Amino acid sequence: MAITRKQKEARSKVDSSKVYSLKDASALVKEITTVKFDASVDLAVRLGVDPRKANQMVRGVVTLPHGTGKDVKVLALVTPDKEAEAVAAGADYVGLDEYLQKIKGGWTDVDVIITMPSVMGKLGPLGRVLGPRGLMPNPKTGTVTMNVAKAVQEVKAGKIDFKVDKTGIVHAAIGKVSFDAQKIQENANELIQTLIKLKPTAAKGDYIKSIFMSSTMSPSVAVDEKSISL
Repeated sequence: MAITRKQKEARSKVDSSKVYSLKDASALVKEITTVKFDASVDLAVRLGVDPRKANQMVRGVVTLPHGTGKDVKVLALVTPDKEAEAVAAGADYVGLDEYLQKIKGGWTDVDVIITMPSVMGKLGPLGRVLGPRGLMPNPKTGTVTMNVAKAVQEVKAGKIDFKVDKTGIVHAAIGKVSFDAQKIQENANELIQTLIKLKPTAAKGDYIKSIFMSSTMSPSVAVDEKSISL
């Protein structure tokens, strides 16, 4: 596929043989973004783990200091006594049976679903709809909780969950190109620090294998892991 003049210019600004400091990469990714919309900034971190082994699975949550820049749509599947709490916290959709029926019919127009332990039994049959879309609530990510208000507020503030894929890479959106470079850098650093803290004891050798930053349709920029501030 032919590339545009702007894409050629963007590629010319990235030295593929070089690894950039996190600070420089955060600034560069803004320069090489050519799309006309507010593109997402993504981080891909290759870990020295074998995800097929349960004791090397890396999964967790992180609250980005400057949020994701995305208006996250939250569905709170809660009992009537928790509805007012969820609404006050900022949930976009609040209810239970009517939304379970909508999901059963294929509706998944949300980014995060938060629910209560007592409701999880009703969500089990919807696993085939929610699972592939990454929408199934999970206690490990804080989306199954009795403190519904706190969970909604954290998600709205920039809390994201991540999971290493089968190739050993963690992919996550860490902001928008409209963010200033320092905010991109600080969000990226927060995710990387969280990954370091989650290093499995069974992982041997280099844990952080490589880090690449990119925006929507931009070239990727290699980040020097030694530049990460501890």
